[in-house]
Amino acid sequence: MKSSDTYLTIKSFSRGIYREKGSRFIGMAYPVNMKEEVKIIMDKIRREFHDARHYCYAYMLGHKRLLWKVNDDGEPSGSAGKPILGQINSYGLTNILIVVVRYFGGTLLGVGGLINAYKSAAHYAIDSAEIIELFIREYHEITYPYSSMNEVMKILKEENIDHSGHKYDLGCSMSINFRLSSRLRVMERLARVQGMNMKYIETR
Repeated sequence: MKSSDTYLTIKSFSRGIYREKGSRFIGMAYPVNMKEEVKIIMDKIRREFHDARHYCYAYMLGHKRLLWKVNDDGEPSGSAGKPILGQINSYGLTNILIVVVRYFGGTLLGVGGLINAYKSAAHYAIDSAEIIELFIREYHEITYPYSSMNEVMKILKEENIDHSGHKYDLGCSMSINFRLSSRLRVMERLARVQGMNMKYIETR
């Protein structure tokens, strides 16, 4: 059962294909963390499938699943992007982009046929993926004096806190992140460290 501080996404790229009356719909699912990645992927797809008719997509971002977008790319309004997003929602996924590339087969499918085709291609792409559960994590920058280093490292180890970007100048600094459900305990322990300063960065 999914915990309150986890979210579902896909582990890696996956693909699924749906065919209808000569048209081919290639569904491709990508794990993404930022909307800037979407443009890079879309540019790559348009180059790779340069002879396709449409490049429709939908994405969902963030552990709260609040940032999303759909694009019908010239298909009738609501016939492509929304059905793709519907599959993302039906699986409860986030941090995912699904693109469906269409090669037109010469026969019009009608709005109902298009909705089914884009939905099916998106479904097959997700169905081919490995769905994983990840922890929502909180990110901070911390600074502290050398004299507190042993205590800080002890807390990081005992609380299973990820850390990186260590800098040693007049004092010590690093980036840390930890599971959201452990926030209160971790913050209380770090706050008791002599000379500790913490700067919240983000939760994702």
